[in-house]
Amino acid sequence: MATTFVSVPLKKSSEVDLAKPLSKFIQSTYPSGESQAEYVKAAEELNVLRKSAVCRALDKHDSSLEILLRYYDQLCAIEPKFPFSENQLCLTFTWKDAFDKGSLFGGSVKLSFASLGFEKTCILFNIGALASQIASEQNLENDEGLKAAAKYYQLASGVFQHIKDTALTTMNRELTMDTSPDTVGTLSLIMLAQAQEVFFLKAAADKMKDAIIAKLANQAADYYGDAFKQCQFKENLPKYFYFQEVLPVLAAKHCMMQASAEYHQSVLAKQQKKFGEEISRLQHASDLVKTVGSRYDEYINVKDLSDKIARALTAAKKDNDFIYHDRVPDVKDLDPVGKATLVKPTPVSVPMSQKFTDLFVKMVPLAVQHSLSMYNQRRADLVNRLIAQMRESTNLANGVLASLNLPAAIEDVSGDDIPQSILDKSKAVIQQGGLQTIDQLIRDLPGLLQRNKEILDEAMRILDQEEVTDNELKAKFKERWQRTPSNELYKPLRAEGANLRATLDRAAQADKVVKERYATNSEIIALLCKPEAELNAAIPSGNPTKSLQGSEVIMMLKTLLAALNEVKKDRETFENDIKSVQFDMTTKFLTALAQDGAINEEALSVTELDQNYGSHTQRVQQNLKRQEDLLADIQAAHEEFSKSKQSNTDANQREEMLKKLAAGHDQFVELVGNLKEGTQFYNGITEHLLKFQTKCTDIVFARKTERDELLKDLQQSIAREPSAPNIPAAPAYQIAASVGGTTPAVPTPAPRTVFQPKPQPPARPPPPSVGSNIATPTTTNAPAPVASVGGTGVLTQAQGPPYPTYQGFPGYYPIPMPMAYNQYAYGQYNMPYMYQPPGQPPFQNPQPPQQPGYPYPPQQFYQQ
Repeated sequence: MATTFVSVPLKKSSEVDLAKPLSKFIQSTYPSGESQAEYVKAAEELNVLRKSAVCRALDKHDSSLEILLRYYDQLCAIEPKFPFSENQLCLTFTWKDAFDKGSLFGGSVKLSFASLGFEKTCILFNIGALASQIASEQNLENDEGLKAAAKYYQLASGVFQHIKDTALTTMNRELTMDTSPDTVGTLSLIMLAQAQEVFFLKAAADKMKDAIIAKLANQAADYYGDAFKQCQFKENLPKYFYFQEVLPVLAAKHCMMQASAEYHQSVLAKQQKKFGEEISRLQHASDLVKTVGSRYDEYINVKDLSDKIARALTAAKKDNDFIYHDRVPDVKDLDPVGKATLVKPTPVSVPMSQKFTDLFVKMVPLAVQHSLSMYNQRRADLVNRLIAQMRESTNLANGVLASLNLPAAIEDVSGDDIPQSILDKSKAVIQQGGLQTIDQLIRDLPGLLQRNKEILDEAMRILDQEEVTDNELKAKFKERWQRTPSNELYKPLRAEGANLRATLDRAAQADKVVKERYATNSEIIALLCKPEAELNAAIPSGNPTKSLQGSEVIMMLKTLLAALNEVKKDRETFENDIKSVQFDMTTKFLTALAQDGAINEEALSVTELDQNYGSHTQRVQQNLKRQEDLLADIQAAHEEFSKSKQSNTDANQREEMLKKLAAGHDQFVELVGNLKEGTQFYNGITEHLLKFQTKCTDIVFARKTERDELLKDLQQSIAREPSAPNIPAAPAYQIAASVGGTTPAVPTPAPRTVFQPKPQPPARPPPPSVGSNIATPTTTNAPAPVASVGGTGVLTQAQGPPYPTYQGFPGYYPIPMPMAYNQYAYGQYNMPYMYQPPGQPPFQNPQPPQQPGYPYPPQQFYQQ
């Protein structure tokens, strides 16, 4: 029994460079080194794999299907590892409708979409389509071919079902008709029906029990019937189903499988000695195969099955007439044939390929990357808070000592020499460059700030320019312009740009504050930069009592100051220890993602930070408490020291100058630190701004590519639209019987179907009789009429097809027939030249009346 199976054509796509954008993202995200080079190489391999899977012709073989499976597995593997979206890593994929073969005016229906989910859906469709093609190529005469066909049909059914149930739910945009839910759902049913038929064929070949074979065939008939109903009642199906012999094949297979089920059930009835039931089922099977043979013989050959049923029916009737005389019941009164399902759609589970190897196996998913970023932010906040607390405490201690003129007050016993602490501070300022260092750092800041502002302004200008273009096209094409508006797509980028601009504004304000502090303290810092003699001359002389040398209060102050210096030195050690703590949370986040499917970043991060920084936090707090106690003791001892000193105006002025010099040193150190931090900040944010600008450039380029594709599609669709104001009416021969023709008969639809056969064109009508000298044929086999023109037999002009008659159409002009030259003939096309006076209309003869009932316009002629 020869049979026909439905296979699905492949979708086609244009080439997309995956290597460049993926490599750019990798280089901007991961530090340079061995891992980055490995990831870039993997991106290039992925690009080569896509070219093999999409951009070349695929053979109907397992090896080609394996390439598609591997590429789909790679897409699933990289999806959680790269930020594929329109406003981040924007890749636009263009795919054509598999069932649309295009038109004369412009290509096939296609869709460009910046979505990895769209690419996965199209690859899945091609997996199902290629599986159906491989199954249709199998040799069903042997057991291996039957098993392979059943396997691939079930795979195709599962893939199309997965697209309908899962893949399309992630799309927020209407796709081409081949991937619509109705289409892939119908394809899944067709593939499942064909897989069931293959199992029926295998059971018949293995000569299994007729009861089992009948149930398998009946179930296949049900699947084909369901698929046929889908094609009938779903409005949004491709024309391929109706014009590429799919619908009649489904109708024929439905009848054929029913006939096979009835035949094998009749064999079972014969075995049970139910001869009347046997004849009834065979008669029903015979009617079904006759329907297939009469209406669908060009699609399905059922001659073998028909002969087998006819032989069985003849023998059964003969035996019943002469021997059994069993009553033949009506087929409606018989028990229905049972059903047995041996097929089901193969579920799609990743990886689909048994040879799959993740090219980016070492790259962590985006969820883990995001959690790591949040953890690093929490860690940085904790470290910065601890370091800031220690630095603030150091500044507080320096401020308190400067206000008390310590340690200069207990070192200044002569009243004429510069205290050693002031000399040390002066040397430190001179070694760091003094005012020149601060001036240079201040001069560099505006240039760094302006450079960063220009980078940010250029990035925002690129977004603004593209958005203006998108708005203009939206206003021009209105509802035809179906893509995400730029003002909505760029919201995250604009928010990020606003945050960067606010950060630069705060930095500029901080620069202003630093400049004001420098202006306030520049004179005292300049004094510290002078030589020792000039510095000593600038300090007023004083005559404090020398009796305090070696006193208990001075010894106590020295001891307290030494302890305070030890506390400040410990902070430098603590700061280095805190900065050196490192812990990789990748493993913990990956484990949590694998176990729970999600990551509770806050709980994991807080627990880990407590374990790694808890002891450091405790040491810092103890250090701060120790300083607080020492400062209280120093202030109490200094108060006692002040009461013991002899107070005079010169001594007070000298002490006041020493306080200013100590404070000036502290201000210099703080100003230099702030300016260097500002320079480092501007250099650091420049890299971030360049990445932001690159991100904006990439998305604008991707949007431009998408815009060009959409414009091209719109232009092609506009070109395909009819330009005539009114569609011409259908010719008469298409809606009524033509002259001399007959109306084609429409056969009765098959049982349980409403399939309409292809319309047949009517017989060509005879040409009209132009003159009396034209011979009229008396029989249908008579030769064509010949007109005698000037004594020469010439064939009359052939009639052309009917022409439109809507307003503005110029009309039909007859084409002259080739003929030999005759100098004596005066016909329509060989008349001698006749002079026409200027201004007069050309020579015209009246036209004969149009023949009644003839649908064509009259032909021009000249009287002979």
